[in-house]
Amino acid sequence: MDRTPPPASPAGLSAYVAVSQLLGLTLLATTGAWLGRYRGGVAWHSPLQFNVHPLCMVLGMVFLQGDALLVYRVFRHEAKRSTKALHALLHGLALLIALIGIVAVFESHRTKSIPDMYSLHSWCGMAAFVLYLLQWLLGCGFFLLPRASFSLRSRYKPQHVFFGIALFALSIAACLLGITEMLLFNIKDSYSHFVPEGVLANTLGVLLVAFGLVVAYVLTRDDWKRPPLAEEMALSMDFKTLTEGESPGG
Repeated sequence: MDRTPPPASPAGLSAYVAVSQLLGLTLLATTGAWLGRYRGGVAWHSPLQFNVHPLCMVLGMVFLQGDALLVYRVFRHEAKRSTKALHALLHGLALLIALIGIVAVFESHRTKSIPDMYSLHSWCGMAAFVLYLLQWLLGCGFFLLPRASFSLRSRYKPQHVFFGIALFALSIAACLLGITEMLLFNIKDSYSHFVPEGVLANTLGVLLVAFGLVVAYVLTRDDWKRPPLAEEMALSMDFKTLTEGESPGG
């Protein structure tokens, strides 16, 4: 028996997703090039431990978080349960990598007797991480392992979507502050002379903004949202019946 092929993706969606991935991989490569060429590389139990922090934050809080947000646009015709699981898994992996980066910077500061949590970058970065963790826990509780009623989930969903995009933007802003802070600490006397390290770090900042803008554009296009499948609509109505104690049409 022939199976009907899934509908094609909306015009332009695949191109924008491809551009986002190209930008994401380029910003990861640029981060590695900056840390490797000008900051000595990355190592854990060494004076280079601090460099684990920017690498992990760009990988986790920007690239993987952005990809997790795109899951519902990319996997438009897959089962909703599988898409939810992948969405949660990518966010969880981003949190784990970001946690490694946070541990690295605190241990590096302790080793070098540098004070913690005094800069705007550290405030924004820690706020982004803590709120991101809370967002992930609430998302898992409401949607992946639903215990809330249908109406409560429906009321929470707009907040979940808004804060997902807002935290992504805050994460990018924290990274931009961190790049500026690193440059002012390390090359403040030569930064204004357009030295290669400053140009490369500024390029990384532009890539971060570009990645964020492309991801945000994909997420905010109404005609690119994932359409609900017929079986998902039926399951949603069944869940409403069970949790609200009445028929969906009542």
